[in-house]
Amino acid sequence: MFLGATTAAALAAAASKGGLTDINLMLTVLTLVLFGLFALVLGKLGWKPLLDMIEERERGIRQSVGAQKANTEAQALLVQHKETLREAGQQREDILKQAFADADQARQTLLAQAKADSERLLEKAKEQIQREKQLALQEIRGEIAELAIGAASKIVQSSLTEDAQRKLVDEFIEGLPKN
Repeated sequence: MFLGATTAAALAAAASKGGLTDINLMLTVLTLVLFGLFALVLGKLGWKPLLDMIEERERGIRQSVGAQKANTEAQALLVQHKETLREAGQQREDILKQAFADADQARQTLLAQAKADSERLLEKAKEQIQREKQLALQEIRGEIAELAIGAASKIVQSSLTEDAQRKLVDEFIEGLPKN
C-alpha cells in the first residue's frame, strides 16, 4: 500500500514537470501548516470530547460490571437465604414433630398415672367399705346378742307358754334388720 501511494506521488510529481526528487517548498509548508491546524482543531474540538466519551463509556462499563457483580452477589445471597429458610422450615418441622411426640408421651404417662391413681383409690374405697361392713356386722351381732339376751330374759321372767314364747321369738326375728 505504501508502495502504491509512493508511485501515485511520483506520477503526480512527474506530471507537474518535476522529478521524483524535486521538493516543492510551498507544498511542504502548506502541508505542515494544514497538519498543524488539523492537530490544533482536533485537539481543541475533537480530542477532549472524544476522551470524555471514552471515559464515560469506561465508567458505564465499570458500573455495569459492578452491577453485574452486585447482581451475582445478590443472587448468591438469595440462594443462601432460601437455603436458610428451607433449613429453618425443616428445623421447625423437626421441633414440631418432637413436641408432638413429647406431648403424646406426656399424655400417655399422665393417663397411666391417672389410671393407677384411680385404681389405687378404688382399691382403698373397697377396703374402706369392707372395713365398715365388718364393723357394721360386728355392731349388728352385738345388738342381736343383746336383744337375744333381752328376749331370753323376758322369756325367763315371764315363763310364758310355748305359744307365747314362739310368738315372742317370731316378733323378735321380724324386728331384725334384713341386711
